[in-house]
Formats: sequence, structure tokens, C-alpha cells
Amino acid sequence: MGRKIVFTGGGSAGHVSVNLALIPLFLAEGWDVSYIGSKGGIEQQLTESIDGVRYYSISTGKLRRYFDWNNFKEPFRVVKGAFEAFRLIKTIKPDVVFSKGGFVSVPVILGSRMNKVPIVTHESDLSPGLANRLSLPFAKKVCTTFPETADQLPNGKAVYAGAVIRTDLHKGNAANGRAFCGFTSRKPIILIMGGSLGSKKINESVRLSLDALLPRYQIVHLCGKGQMDGSIRRNGYVQFEYVTDELPDLLAATHFVVSRAGSNSIFEFLSLRKPMLLIPLSKEASRGDQIENAQSFEKQGFCKVLFEEELTADSLCDSIEKLDEMKGAYISRMEKSRLNNALDQLFSLIKEEAKG
Repeated sequence: MGRKIVFTGGGSAGHVSVNLALIPLFLAEGWDVSYIGSKGGIEQQLTESIDGVRYYSISTGKLRRYFDWNNFKEPFRVVKGAFEAFRLIKTIKPDVVFSKGGFVSVPVILGSRMNKVPIVTHESDLSPGLANRLSLPFAKKVCTTFPETADQLPNGKAVYAGAVIRTDLHKGNAANGRAFCGFTSRKPIILIMGGSLGSKKINESVRLSLDALLPRYQIVHLCGKGQMDGSIRRNGYVQFEYVTDELPDLLAATHFVVSRAGSNSIFEFLSLRKPMLLIPLSKEASRGDQIENAQSFEKQGFCKVLFEEELTADSLCDSIEKLDEMKGAYISRMEKSRLNNALDQLFSLIKEEAKG
């Protein structure tokens, strides 16, 4: 019998991307790979098509940071999901469970602990998220992206691994990226993305800025599910809900990135040496983790930051213009940064923690 691993994590693309980088390594070594997530969540969309991966859905509760009557139902969904995960884990009999976090992961962590299966978790942000804090007592190891995160975790559990970069992102072809969008090589390309769920405020600001930006730039706008505006048809502007297979080519063709400040994404842009304008989620909509990430990158000279409270069409244009003016300095500082081989380190650590 081959060795077995269960992956979990979801709710957003950032809670799936590390898993997507690790899964091919385990499949190549002959491991039996399963994924437990929510029904119809983005993690299901991104993993079900991978050959050799079995996907199982369970009940999950959303960990909201604001008042909602549904909050009173969530603990019951988590408990239900934990028992569903317990039965699945008992049937699958994995040697180890790897969690990327997100509210989806909590029932799986509980179900794994009840089956006494070793658990390894990964924290991308500078400060641990709620799901990972809840999972902390049950994890054998917590792998971190930022070295400072270890100071917030119990001694003996934290392992600084660094940023996990999907290797396929470095295999993009710029000509293919331009062809996919119908762009030319005569104008710089800006890739704008508001996260897997999109951002209404970013989308509105971008669309109001087109008259000012299009004379100088071509724009690829990843606006999120259900947020495309079919009434806008402009030369040099294309919009998609999201892209998957085409993303490496688009990044290869891109000169500047305007993005949220999720840790996985910004480290990938850093590895590709793409000057960034980061618009972190506000504290009203998050726990402030993206603000911490963006400020850390800004301090190191890797990006320019525009806070959502200050985002308008005018401030967006001004920030892009300043980013363009300073692009050489940003690229120079990014080229001096050192990114360790986190993917291989994480792969080895998970195997070491597996039972048997």
C-alpha cells in the first residue's frame, strides 16, 4: 500500500495555491492524494480536475468577523463537518493531513485529531489567521512564510519555510499572454486583480480610470466571479472573471501588477520581479493581515501601497504613474531579495511528520 495524504484549505484562492504547488510532488512520488473541502467552493473548482486527486465535500461554517444571524448556526455546521471529516479520515486512513487554512479547514483538523492523524498547517500571512489559531493546539508543525510569525507561535511548533511559489508561474510565455488578450508589444501591460472573489471598489475605480490609463497602458482586468461588465468594450482593455491555465503567460507579459495583498500572490509577484501596487483589504473587511503584508513589502522597497480608504479613480492613476516612474528601483530591490526553496522544504517536512 502506498502512503496517503489529505489536503484541506479553502474559501479563497490563497488558501488553495500552496496545496496546488504541493500536490504534484506527492503524486509524482506515488502518494494517494485526497482533498477535503466545502461543496462548490473554490477549492473544489481548482482541485477536482487534477488527475489522481479525489475530492470530498463536508459541511463547513464561515468564520465571520462581523455580526450576522448566521453566526449562531456556524458552530453546528462546524461540528457536523468535524464528524463528517472524522468518518472520511477513518475511511481514507491518511499518514498525514496538510492544512492551508481558511474556515474550510477547521472541521478537517478536528476530524483528523479524533483519528490521531499527524497534522501540518501552513500560515501565509505575517500574523496567524483565525482558522490556524483554532487549529494550533492540534497541529504538530506550523510552517510560516514570514520569519516574524514564529514569535507569535508556541516554541517547537513553528517552522520558518518561506514563500511557496508555484513553479509553473515561471514557465509563462509573454507572446502567448499578449495573444490571449489581443494586445501588442508596443505598450506596457497592467494586470489588475482583486482576489478570487473580486473587489467591487477596485473594479469601479479601474473602470472610471480607463480614459486616463488606456492612452499609455494595456489592461488585463481579473474582476472576480459575476463582476464582469459586458457593456465596456475598449481597445487595450480586456476583462475576465478569473484565469487559471493562462495566468503564467499573462504574468510573463505583464509589466506592472495592481493587486490585493494576499501573501501567496505578492511573494509570487516578487519572485517574478513584477513592480506592484498593493491595495490591501481594509480592517473593516478583514483582520488586517493584508495591511501587515503590504507594509512589510513596502518597508523592503518591493511595492507601493494604496489603502482602500484612499482608493479613487484619481488616486489609482496617480499611484500607477508613480509606480511606473520608480519601476527600475523596485525591480532592482526585488532582484536583490533571496527566496529560499520553500516548496521542497515544506514537501520534506510534511513527509517527515507523516506517521509510519
